[in-house]
Amino acid sequence: MRKADYFEKFGNDKVRCTLCPHYCILSVNQTGLCLGRKNIAGELTATNYEKVLTIADDPIEKKPLYHFHPGTMIISAAQSGCNLKCPFCQNYDISQNSHESASLPIEGLYSILKSKNRNSIAFTYTEPLMWYEYIYDFGSMFGDEIEIILVTNGTINEEPLKKIIPYIRAANIDLKSFNKDFYRDELNGDLETVKRSIQLFYENNVHIEITHLLIPQKTDNINEFRRMIDFIYSLSPEIPFHISRYFPNYKYALSPTKIDILKEFYSEAKKLLKYVYLGNVIEKEYSNTYCPKCGSLLIERDHYDTVLHIKDNLCFKCREKINVIL
Repeated sequence: MRKADYFEKFGNDKVRCTLCPHYCILSVNQTGLCLGRKNIAGELTATNYEKVLTIADDPIEKKPLYHFHPGTMIISAAQSGCNLKCPFCQNYDISQNSHESASLPIEGLYSILKSKNRNSIAFTYTEPLMWYEYIYDFGSMFGDEIEIILVTNGTINEEPLKKIIPYIRAANIDLKSFNKDFYRDELNGDLETVKRSIQLFYENNVHIEITHLLIPQKTDNINEFRRMIDFIYSLSPEIPFHISRYFPNYKYALSPTKIDILKEFYSEAKKLLKYVYLGNVIEKEYSNTYCPKCGSLLIERDHYDTVLHIKDNLCFKCREKINVIL
């Protein structure tokens, strides 16, 4: 364990966490909503520090990241806990519950990367920004050598995000809705915080991709979706955008998203954005990368098998510059 960053002390040994917009006020021995921060003797402690629940060797496309070292493998690591309460979470067993975790010092994680000949790590599966101190310390020690990737809900306050951003090379951010009431009532979150996080990542030259889960009757309002696309476009039409198919999970029993609806929303996004993908579907056409100028096939994907037809970030046919880090 380690003393947490970002908290304030109150009387009677209470503390207020200032890492994320929940601002949890905790009495002694009380744990925050994210499950990773606890008031111990009047100090906020990162109880998840150097505690690793799971480690895997994944295709980078699984994150999903399609424009950041496509076709490569990446170490993924996670701890239990999250600061949102999404009722459709596919990893709810580890995001909404605490689990006994193995102790893994930062140097040990680095050794695992080197033993696998990997130079990048994704903090993923649950909410990595609630593992803040571990990731920050890892970055301060090895950030010059290891590329750090976040798969995040973006629900963090501006000051701590600005502090950790220099160590982050890429991020996939879940933009779960463009309805502030849905964020508040269904997820226990805040849309404006997520939008600001996306802006900060982009403005600080972090490679970003955005994922949106299209849930029937919940996040499939076409007008809200258009506003979401307008927001992404206002930053850059070059940002890769992933529309994922919903399947019933956790507390949601709605029917899976219909394929024709996914394609409709895909077409809508393509009106403004250059790189749009469908996730959780089998049809290859919607996972391939095409040149936005001439339509040439540049990156071919079949599930997690990836074939590159691109070199030096240029379309082989028309020489259009492509937003991809090879």
